[in-house]
Amino acid sequence: MAMAGRAIQVSSIIVILLGIASGSLSLPPDRSLHPRILVLVDDLTVKSSHSLFFASLADRGYRLEFKLTSDPSLALTSYGEYLFDGLILFAPAAEHFGGSVDIASILDFVDSGRDLILAADVGMSETLRTIANECGVEFDEDSNAVVIDHLNFAESETDTEHSLIAADTFVASSAILGEKGAEAPVLFQGIAHSVAPANDLVIKVLSASASAYSANPEVQLNGPPSLSGTSISLVSVLQARNNARVLISGSLSLFSNKFFVFPFKKFGSSTSFQRSGNQMFAEEISKWVFHERGHLKAVNVHHHKVGNLEEPSMYRITDHIEYSVEIYEWTGKTWKPYVADDVQVQFYMMSPYILKTLNHNGQGLYTTSFQVPDVYGVFQFKLDYNRLGYTTLAISKQIPVRPFRHNEYERFIPAAYPYYSSSFSMMFGFFLFGVVFLYHK
Repeated sequence: MAMAGRAIQVSSIIVILLGIASGSLSLPPDRSLHPRILVLVDDLTVKSSHSLFFASLADRGYRLEFKLTSDPSLALTSYGEYLFDGLILFAPAAEHFGGSVDIASILDFVDSGRDLILAADVGMSETLRTIANECGVEFDEDSNAVVIDHLNFAESETDTEHSLIAADTFVASSAILGEKGAEAPVLFQGIAHSVAPANDLVIKVLSASASAYSANPEVQLNGPPSLSGTSISLVSVLQARNNARVLISGSLSLFSNKFFVFPFKKFGSSTSFQRSGNQMFAEEISKWVFHERGHLKAVNVHHHKVGNLEEPSMYRITDHIEYSVEIYEWTGKTWKPYVADDVQVQFYMMSPYILKTLNHNGQGLYTTSFQVPDVYGVFQFKLDYNRLGYTTLAISKQIPVRPFRHNEYERFIPAAYPYYSSSFSMMFGFFLFGVVFLYHK
């Protein structure tokens, strides 16, 4: 029976490998077919109060494991291997974690290329502030401050402070929010954060309006608020240099069932919404965070001389060469050809000598051709593709470029014909002068 079991396993592996080789099977990017996500909460009631969001993840094939932050068995790794592909922190007040989980292990989790969703709220702990700061996001120093907007709020009998904001300033990226985005404003009630303008890795996905500000509603303002206007970010995302993705929200209620089905009317508007855009927003942004959208891969990188399909070990100056690469995008289920007109390749040595935009055939194949510059040394083919909402493609191939050998130079250069003629005419003139000088009296 044991031998039969091993035979079945071996045959299954062979079938899978043959399927991948023939293109009939597609594997998701660097993940198993059923990714595991650890959900850390302060109270298990969050599992029911945010069940619609968790159900959307489960319907898309994710295996969710719920644990309290104080669970002594908490662990992200076992024998050097990560146990989860993603982490959701729905515990704004958590000061400490149980088991082997701490701030350093969570940051290492992101550094390993895995994804994180962090939801903060009023009264958030210093632990979550530290994690957010390491991800390029800084929350308001006053943990009791909330975002207030007296012009863009959802009318509610219980919200007398105008902290229930109806936000509709989204990032202009279909890769992050999908083609539809959110059909209604997103309800937000929570704490504000800011993003450093010089940090191009962090993107403000949902921003506050120009009339918003951050303050403690129970304390009278004696000066200008620390955060105000469009500098306030409500929801931000980070795509690290290793393509790990992090979502940071200043509101845990944004993902709740209550806000998903909340009917409201925006102040100053005659339009009434039967439900908010929170559910669509949360689902679309979670697709991006967990690499169901905006994930690229580059395969079959080739370069060769024009007319020769073999890749040489080096090139000679002034050679004509061709460069090609195939780029595909993950759709959540399979890979499809990626089509764009802004993919470029550099022929690089200390600085780019040649920069060419690649042409595509609409099926994922990108090609270009150019002539090697009249400079020898060690060059690189560099493809560094950065586009908002998409994973970064960084591909480099090193290739030496040699000068002409002594027997490869042209023996008679057309441009030197005047010098050739002057040399031969001088020799002929000297010969004629010698004849005249010696034999003429």
